[in-house]
Amino acid sequence: MPYPESRRLQAKAHAAIPGGAHTYAKGDDQFPELAPGFIERGEGCHVWDADGNEYIEYSPGLRAVGLGHGHPAVLAAVREALSLGTNFCRPHRLEVECAEAFLSMVPAAEMVKFTKDGSTAVSAAVKIARAATKRDMIAFCADHPFFSYDDWFIGTTAMDAGIPPVNVSLSLRFPYGDIDALRELFAAHPGQIAGVLMESCKYADAPPGYLPAVQALCQENGTLFILDEMINGFRLANGGGQEYYGLEPDLSTFGKALANGFAISALAGKRRYMELGGLQHEGERVFLLSTTHGGETHSLAAAIATMRVYREEPVVETMQRQGDRLAAALRERTAALGLAEHVPIEGRGSNLVFGTRDAEGKASQHFRALLMQELIRRGVIGPSLVISYAHDDNAIDRTIEAFEGALPVYARALRDGVGKYLVGPPTKIVYRRYNNHG
Repeated sequence: MPYPESRRLQAKAHAAIPGGAHTYAKGDDQFPELAPGFIERGEGCHVWDADGNEYIEYSPGLRAVGLGHGHPAVLAAVREALSLGTNFCRPHRLEVECAEAFLSMVPAAEMVKFTKDGSTAVSAAVKIARAATKRDMIAFCADHPFFSYDDWFIGTTAMDAGIPPVNVSLSLRFPYGDIDALRELFAAHPGQIAGVLMESCKYADAPPGYLPAVQALCQENGTLFILDEMINGFRLANGGGQEYYGLEPDLSTFGKALANGFAISALAGKRRYMELGGLQHEGERVFLLSTTHGGETHSLAAAIATMRVYREEPVVETMQRQGDRLAAALRERTAALGLAEHVPIEGRGSNLVFGTRDAEGKASQHFRALLMQELIRRGVIGPSLVISYAHDDNAIDRTIEAFEGALPVYARALRDGVGKYLVGPPTKIVYRRYNNHG
């Protein structure tokens, strides 16, 4: 069995941790059997597993490590903050400095409050929308895969065990890119929708005029327009999708790349809504966000340093350029092998993903596992091709070479059957009712 140290750790992990990991997207069911179970360390875009094998990593930290592992400016800021103490009974000046730095990056936002994870920030946005409008229903985009681990969202997925139906009875879904469908949702629930929650885009642009129409429709109906910028923040533009598309959401949520992997997320928005969770008003109080670790100094310092790098260096431009080069090369090679329809390369350069389809053109977890398996054999690991600022020309070249070796195996599997080449079970979707499904 390969990866002896990873296998030893995996056995211990499943004995102590439900699922063997603290994030479902990092679980064993998301990777092929011939994959390292644990990453030991990282530097730039390179990681080393628990058995000492080196890889080029994609989607580092599930898109959170935007600058690359161990960025010197971020580590220097964290070391300085740690020497001063990590948490206190009153706020630290870094809370103000980080808020001001964030608001200078996201001009449409007037106030911001920090927390530790994106789910908490998005659920806080839902609460603010309900409090501000005195309405209960939340409409969210069904084509965007994840908003929160809280009941109002997870209860709408196949993994709804333990969630009373009443907790999701106020959650509505709409398709991306279809303004008429959203208009019909408003018509079916007049005066009842508190907020419309969505990402500005997933992989491709929306139809022309769609996003401004969503914003206008919210304004017409007295509904808050909420943008989830967890992925698009610091990838489309420094100010996120709202800057890239010229939008002014009432509320927005950021995280992931905000502090280059350190734990911090943000709820931001217009003052009249955010202040409902504050002290400078005479109205009804909203318990917005109150977390023990919200003012943890080293994460705030990491965020300040990360945002400074984004302002002073061409981070977004570099990711886009390197990703475009990677995408062009991979599309050329899949086309040459007749695999363009089977291994589509989708998304912008800064946020690339690959698809895997079987001989009938259907999305396939078996072929996903096979492609990941063959890339890992050749020194590339990742559930996607989401790039970081640290992916240099050498990393891109090595990735192209890995695909050049993996794609012929994929082609043979289409001809001979995937079972002849895949070791172990297929990968699985996270949202499934039973472990042996999906």
